[in-house]
Amino acid sequence: MAEEHAAEHDGHVPSRKPYFMVWAALMIFTGLTVWVAGLNLGPFNDVAALIIAFTKATLVVLIFMHVAHSSRLTKLTVVSGLVWLLIMISLTLGDYVTRGWLDTFAANR
Repeated sequence: MAEEHAAEHDGHVPSRKPYFMVWAALMIFTGLTVWVAGLNLGPFNDVAALIIAFTKATLVVLIFMHVAHSSRLTKLTVVSGLVWLLIMISLTLGDYVTRGWLDTFAANR
Protein backbone atom coordinates (compact mmCIF):
# COMPACT_ATOMS: atom_id res chain seq x y z
CA MET A 1 0.00 0.00 0.00
CA ALA A 2 2.80 2.42 0.88
CA GLU A 3 4.59 1.60 -2.36
CA GLU A 4 1.48 2.46 -4.37
CA HIS A 5 1.20 5.77 -2.55
CA ALA A 6 4.89 6.54 -3.17
CA ALA A 7 4.62 5.68 -6.87
CA GLU A 8 1.56 7.88 -7.14
CA HIS A 9 3.52 10.94 -5.96
CA ASP A 10 6.79 10.34 -7.78
CA GLY A 11 7.01 14.00 -8.84
CA HIS A 12 9.56 16.65 -8.14
CA VAL A 13 10.18 17.40 -4.46
CA PRO A 14 11.81 20.83 -4.16
CA SER A 15 13.94 21.95 -1.27
CA ARG A 16 12.89 24.82 0.98
CA LYS A 17 15.28 27.29 -0.65
CA PRO A 18 13.04 28.12 -3.68
CA TYR A 19 10.12 28.77 -1.34
CA PHE A 20 12.11 31.22 0.76
CA MET A 21 13.52 32.90 -2.35
CA VAL A 22 10.05 33.31 -3.86
CA TRP A 23 8.72 34.59 -0.54
CA ALA A 24 11.52 37.18 -0.45
CA ALA A 25 10.78 38.16 -4.06
CA LEU A 26 7.07 38.52 -3.23
CA MET A 27 7.93 40.79 -0.29
CA ILE A 28 10.18 42.90 -2.52
CA PHE A 29 7.47 43.15 -5.17
CA THR A 30 4.94 44.11 -2.50
CA GLY A 31 7.24 46.93 -1.37
CA LEU A 32 7.70 47.91 -5.01
CA THR A 33 3.93 48.03 -5.41
CA VAL A 34 3.61 50.42 -2.47
CA TRP A 35 6.48 52.57 -3.78
CA VAL A 36 5.05 52.76 -7.33
CA ALA A 37 1.61 53.65 -5.93
CA GLY A 38 3.17 56.76 -4.39
CA LEU A 39 4.72 57.87 -7.68
CA ASN A 40 2.90 60.02 -10.20
CA LEU A 41 3.35 58.11 -13.43
CA GLY A 42 0.16 59.41 -14.96
CA PRO A 43 -1.66 56.71 -16.92
CA PHE A 44 1.27 54.32 -16.42
CA ASN A 45 0.49 53.79 -12.71
CA ASP A 46 -2.05 51.14 -13.68
CA VAL A 47 0.35 49.54 -16.16
CA ALA A 48 3.13 49.33 -13.57
CA ALA A 49 0.76 47.89 -10.96
CA LEU A 50 -0.51 45.26 -13.40
CA ILE A 51 3.02 44.24 -14.42
CA ILE A 52 4.02 43.81 -10.78
CA ALA A 53 0.81 41.88 -10.00
CA PHE A 54 1.31 39.62 -13.02
CA THR A 55 4.88 38.89 -11.96
CA LYS A 56 3.80 38.04 -8.41
CA ALA A 57 0.98 35.81 -9.65
CA THR A 58 3.36 34.01 -12.01
CA LEU A 59 5.78 33.28 -9.15
CA VAL A 60 2.97 31.93 -6.98
CA VAL A 61 1.57 29.70 -9.74
CA LEU A 62 4.93 28.34 -10.87
CA ILE A 63 6.52 27.71 -7.48
CA PHE A 64 3.88 27.45 -4.75
CA MET A 65 1.36 25.64 -6.97
CA HIS A 66 4.13 23.43 -8.44
CA VAL A 67 3.15 24.13 -12.05
CA ALA A 68 6.79 24.52 -13.05
CA HIS A 69 7.38 20.80 -12.43
CA SER A 70 3.92 19.53 -13.37
CA SER A 71 2.70 17.56 -16.35
CA ARG A 72 1.97 19.11 -19.71
CA LEU A 73 -1.75 18.71 -19.06
CA THR A 74 -1.51 20.85 -15.91
CA LYS A 75 0.42 23.53 -17.81
CA LEU A 76 -2.17 23.42 -20.59
CA THR A 77 -4.93 23.87 -18.00
CA VAL A 78 -3.19 26.94 -16.53
CA VAL A 79 -2.66 28.48 -19.97
CA SER A 80 -6.28 27.73 -20.90
CA GLY A 81 -7.44 29.55 -17.78
CA LEU A 82 -5.34 32.59 -18.72
CA VAL A 83 -6.70 32.58 -22.28
CA TRP A 84 -10.26 32.40 -20.92
CA LEU A 85 -9.50 35.31 -18.57
CA LEU A 86 -8.21 37.38 -21.51
CA ILE A 87 -11.36 36.58 -23.48
CA MET A 88 -13.57 37.70 -20.59
CA ILE A 89 -11.57 40.91 -20.06
CA SER A 90 -11.70 41.65 -23.81
CA LEU A 91 -15.47 41.21 -23.90
CA THR A 92 -15.92 43.40 -20.84
CA LEU A 93 -13.67 46.15 -22.20
CA GLY A 94 -15.38 45.91 -25.60
CA ASP A 95 -18.71 46.59 -23.91
CA TYR A 96 -17.30 49.42 -21.80
CA VAL A 97 -15.57 51.19 -24.70
CA THR A 98 -18.63 51.05 -26.98
CA ARG A 99 -21.23 52.23 -24.44
CA GLY A 100 -21.78 55.67 -26.00
CA TRP A 101 -21.66 54.60 -29.63
CA LEU A 102 -25.40 53.99 -30.00
CA ASP A 103 -26.29 57.42 -28.62
CA THR A 104 -23.80 59.08 -30.98
CA PHE A 105 -25.08 57.07 -33.93
CA ALA A 106 -28.73 57.91 -33.16
CA ALA A 107 -27.91 61.63 -32.79
CA ASN A 108 -26.27 61.75 -36.22
CA ARG A 109 -29.29 60.31 -38.05
